[in-house]
Order: sequence, then C-alpha cells, then structure tokens
Amino acid sequence: MAASNKKYARPVYLVDGKRTPFLKARGKPGPFKHADLGIYAARSLLLRMPFEPDEFDEVIFGSTMPGPDEANLSRIVALRLGCGDRVPAYTVQRNCASGMQALDNAAMSIASGRSDLVLAGGIESMSHAPLLLHPKMVDWLADWWSAKSIGQRLRLLTRFSPRMLAPVIALLKGLTDPVVGLNMGQTAEQIAWRFGITREQMDQFAVDSHLKLHQAQENGELDEIVPVYDAQGNVHEIDDGVRPDSSVEKLARLRPAFDKPYGQVTPGNSSQITDGAAALVLASEAAVKKYDLPVMARLVSTEWAALTPAEMGLGPAHAIAPLLKSQRLKIADIDYWEINEAFAAQVLAVIAALKDKDYCKQELGLRSAVGEIPAERLNIHGGAIALGHPVGTSGARIVLHLARVLQQNNAKSGIASLCIGGGQGGAMLIERSVS
Repeated sequence: MAASNKKYARPVYLVDGKRTPFLKARGKPGPFKHADLGIYAARSLLLRMPFEPDEFDEVIFGSTMPGPDEANLSRIVALRLGCGDRVPAYTVQRNCASGMQALDNAAMSIASGRSDLVLAGGIESMSHAPLLLHPKMVDWLADWWSAKSIGQRLRLLTRFSPRMLAPVIALLKGLTDPVVGLNMGQTAEQIAWRFGITREQMDQFAVDSHLKLHQAQENGELDEIVPVYDAQGNVHEIDDGVRPDSSVEKLARLRPAFDKPYGQVTPGNSSQITDGAAALVLASEAAVKKYDLPVMARLVSTEWAALTPAEMGLGPAHAIAPLLKSQRLKIADIDYWEINEAFAAQVLAVIAALKDKDYCKQELGLRSAVGEIPAERLNIHGGAIALGHPVGTSGARIVLHLARVLQQNNAKSGIASLCIGGGQGGAMLIERSVS
C-alpha cells in the first residue's frame, strides 16, 4: 500500500450541486426515465450559474442501466440542457460507484488542465430496468422469423412452450455477481457472519437511518433537493421511502430475503430500489476566478480498491484505509463521514473491519487497526436504507450531501465512501475552508 501523498495535481472545486428526490420503485416503471431525472437535477443547478450551459468543457454522468433509447445518457442530458452541439459528453459505469467515478473523471480532467468547467453526477431510474425475454424465447423467435415456409413455422409451433414467456428480470441479473454467483444480499450475509453482526444490530441501524432522515426533512437540512413534476402534474419534493414510524419490533417481523430461512438480511435493513439523479458543477481555480463562483468544497483525492466479490460490502474499508494513509490522516482528523448504506450489515461490517487489528493486518496490509468511525459523525441525516440507492447516483449523492454537512456544521473535512458490486470500494476526501 503506497504512502505517497496522492492528490489531484491542481485544485478541483465543487461549486454547487442539486439532486432530485429519491423516489421508491413501487412495482412498475416510475414517472421519470433516466434522462428526465438528469434534466431536473441539472437544470435548476445551471439556472444558479453565472455562465451559459455551452461553456462547460465536458458533461459526465454515471449510470448502470440506462434504457435502450438512452445510449450515452450524458450526451442526451447535455443536449437537452442546452449545452450545445460542441460540448462533449460521456457516461461511465462502475456499478454502485458510477456517480463517484463521474466526479473522479471530471476532477482528473480539471486537475490535468484539460478542462475548467465540468458538469458531473449520477443518474439511475431503477424502476425502468427492463424485463428481458428468456434466451430460449429469443432463439425461437429468431427461427420463426427466418422460417421460409408454413411447414417450418408449424414445426416451430410444436416446440413452443409457455414457459419460454417467463421474463428475465434485468435488475436481479445486474445485482448478482456472475463470477461468484452471489447476489448482493448474499454477500451481506457473508460479512455479517464474519463479524458476528446480529439481526437486532442491523434492524436498529435501519431504524436509526429512517429516524435521522425524517428529522433532517423536518429540519429542512436537505436543501440540495429540487422538486420534480410528473406528467400528471404531481409534485415530488421529498425522498419518499422514509418510514418515520419504523421500529426494531416492526422490522423483526420481516423474513430474511436472501438466505432463507436462517439469514438476517431483510428488505427492512437493506437499501431501497429507487429512482433519482444528482448533478454537480466542478471547476478549476481559473474558472472560479473568471466567473466569481462560490465554492462549497475542494475535492482532494479519490481512492479505488478491490477485494473478493464475495465480500464486496467491505470495499469501503479497503478504500478508506489507503486514502487516509496517502493523506497522512487518521480517523480523528475527519469531521464527517458518508458511507452508502447498501445494507445495514455492510456498513456495520466496514466499521468493524476498520477497528479490527487482525483484519487490518491480514487484509489491508497495515501494522495496526485504522480505528473506529464515531457513530455521531457517520450518515448524520440517514442513508440509503431510508432514502434509497439508485445505483448510478449514490456515489455523487453522498459527496454532494457530505459537502452540505460540512457547510452546515462549519467543519473542514469529510470522506464519502461506498461498496461496489463486483468486489470494489471507492472513497473520496473533500475539504472546505473554515472561517
């Protein structure tokens, strides 16, 4: 593990950011497609900027599963926003960290001197994940359309089975690792077992997430959200998956979802399937001066790490440890933390791993434990268990919200981190000037 001081070569500033409410998927496609969400998140943001949309050097969004009619989603959003024909745009995919990857790409472009202004973020409309035809049905249809006679088609009819009409749910396929054959919930079960995390601990963590988010909504602490209006004229203003009446007793009634019947991970202590988008403006020092831009925070450094896909939920530990080491920091030096709540078991396991000397020595190559993240400094307004985890968006959302938290508390530094399907972790350090 290298100890070099890895920072972006030139200053990269987060000017401002906005996001849509996170809307829980409710069994059918939601009111907004991917591009619609991206437009809503970015349009209100750009109206606050003292420059025109066509002055961006690049547009970069992360997304994992845009629709077939939204290829290179970022370019569609850029054109619809009025960035013009000459502003290039591309879309990145790093599973759960796609939004953070977009920010990292934008930051590297600015740090290298190639760009001065970049619109970046994440977009995901999980409720619009497609239903696919079974491979046998695809083969049958191919034979049907290539048949050259009535006789051939009659013989094909004898091969047809209603079972072939059963749809393949793309979302479930996407949330299952093809290498180890485990879905994300099963990997959460594995790390819960490894660190002895109990069902009661998971459920209590989930309840706390809902209560913290509800309190933040009541106190008006989520000012990064912009309202969105659907085609029926309904307004959506808040993250609608929050359950302020949640309790450990209620969650205890839920059955295991991934390891039946003896598992501990349930829908209640897992993140929600959700639609949402986040957009951020990143700028160089020259652009900040040229346009007299406000600065929320500075992006200092980003660390990416990898581990076995079977324990992908521990990815944040593998990214946070080298990030701290490279910046010569300790946990006590970080004012606030955002760790995406893919599962309660997953966040609790990350906390346990970082304070476990044996894990840090054997898995992270350290001489001692990293330390314990203070609960009162972690996800202080709740997380994905309460507000949802639109996969391509969450990495951008946690960075944006962390910057807001630093502002609200007149704090200096924060780390945003998340686990990544496929066995990876990402962590980003941000700082702001404290008056």
